[in-house]
Amino acid sequence: MKLIQLGNTDIIVSKLCFGSLTISPLQSNLSVKEGVEVIEEAFNQGINFIDTAELYNNYNYIREAISGKRTETVISTKCYAYSREGAEKSLIKALKELNTDYIDIFSLHEQESQHTLRGHSEAIEYFISAREKGYIRAFGISTHHVSGVYAALDYDDIQIIHPIYNKAGLGIVDGTEKDMRKAIEMAYNEGKGIYSMKPLGGGNLINDVEESIGFVINNPNIHSIAIGMQSVEEVKYNSLLLKGKPVPEDLKNIVSRKKRKLLIDFWCIGCGNCISVCQQGALHINNGKAEVAEEKCVLCGYCSKYCKEFCIKII
Repeated sequence: MKLIQLGNTDIIVSKLCFGSLTISPLQSNLSVKEGVEVIEEAFNQGINFIDTAELYNNYNYIREAISGKRTETVISTKCYAYSREGAEKSLIKALKELNTDYIDIFSLHEQESQHTLRGHSEAIEYFISAREKGYIRAFGISTHHVSGVYAALDYDDIQIIHPIYNKAGLGIVDGTEKDMRKAIEMAYNEGKGIYSMKPLGGGNLINDVEESIGFVINNPNIHSIAIGMQSVEEVKYNSLLLKGKPVPEDLKNIVSRKKRKLLIDFWCIGCGNCISVCQQGALHINNGKAEVAEEKCVLCGYCSKYCKEFCIKII
């Protein structure tokens, strides 16, 4: 597994980042034992980089997996705090629940623009102070917005950017794949560490895995790629792709045969856009939110393109 320096920081990460949302209670809801087994396989494959967030509620999985391996592992987490008090609470929670003295990368979750960054100024100041004291090694943001990437360029203290990026532009709120690619290139050239998310568009590009992941790998301005993985087989599969090695047919078959489902995240606003385009009649509104009739859903993923909130995933 290729290791690379993350922008102008002194943090060295694997080209493949283990995206831990998929194993968490919000998605696959694996047991801690099952989740730890998946993370341990990532370590076996040379992955040293784990992405998580306070929202994912999976610090306990990671704590057990990194026991005895903390100095060999890079942990990136995120929170929504906007005040100093909230930021301090989130950092203390992460340190305690991960049983560590420091966090490698602490980011503000889902920043959108200059306006949201200004609204989080107290939290930004707190995290910069925490970095100076050694509680975090680098500070960053995650974003689904092109404008979020550009906004980060005005802050020297934002060292890491975690943008959504995939060949279809799925989940990019305010632009296209080309728009995001241009913003990422500019950030890379300014020395920001770039590790992207959602190369499979939240699972909606699952039928075109190799081309979709290859598309992101071939972007020279992305240091590392976070991919959500929920099984040992998926870790092996994605690791081979990132290493540039062929994937055996038996492994392809195991991954492709895995039973998957359409997941509608809790922040759905019930706009109905997905329902109007579903040719299977698999979606409906219940209590103000979209729901799926699994017996009708064919997992085509077409509905995801029409979800402005990017809350439709295939897991």
